[in-house]
Amino acid sequence: MSHRLPVIGLLADVKTIGQHPFHAVTEKYIDAVAHGARALPLLIPAGGAGRDLQALDTLYGAEELLERLDGLFLPGSLSNVAPPLYGAPADPQMLGDAQRDATSLALIRAAIARGVPLFAVCRGFQELNVALGGTLHPRLHEIPGRLDHCEPADQPREVQYAPAHPVRLLAGGVLAGLAGSEQAMVNSLHWQGVATLAPGLIVEALAPDGQVEAARVAAASAFALGVQWHPEWKFRDNPLSSALFAAFGEAARQRLQGR
Repeated sequence: MSHRLPVIGLLADVKTIGQHPFHAVTEKYIDAVAHGARALPLLIPAGGAGRDLQALDTLYGAEELLERLDGLFLPGSLSNVAPPLYGAPADPQMLGDAQRDATSLALIRAAIARGVPLFAVCRGFQELNVALGGTLHPRLHEIPGRLDHCEPADQPREVQYAPAHPVRLLAGGVLAGLAGSEQAMVNSLHWQGVATLAPGLIVEALAPDGQVEAARVAAASAFALGVQWHPEWKFRDNPLSSALFAAFGEAARQRLQGR
């Protein structure tokens, strides 16, 4: 058993390529799970075909799927969580992914209940907050006095994913322990951001403008953490990012060994 790799599920987005919808995960997330967490990545389709948003229950129940996984990873995405899911008006100009929304929220709640290690990044962190009863700012960059947390759209990826601002890592938290300090520099590529933190989440990191940048699930029996930035980007070159994926992978290995 000790020689087997833990299996970590990565939730896919639905992307239209040409005239067809594809379920896909960006390679950088797969790389970070495979080599940073030292696990076997397993891509999870976001619901079923077409507009059947009940497909999570008809194709594979959340409980049945999680029974076969040692960890669950929720990656970032170009799409945003649908505002009506957290009580805000619909935004027709916002890119959404209804199939991912319908799949992710159920998986998050089931994973926490079953003690499945969970790591959520960017959109995934926003999904974590919404799944547990929190709300989001749909357009964080339009709030007066806040930082512009969006990436420069006209710049190459190296610039978009470059460190953008510091975050304060709260003393006694998971991130502060992994970093060995109370500050880190992070990238920033998001429209939405936490407005009301969900009950049961504890703040792990704050941006200079007070924006919640990371949180953990207080009552979780295993690793359960979300960050707003993108630690998967060149994780090998960033000690905190490497430590994050290593800790997530270790939690998945512990689940594997306990099953």
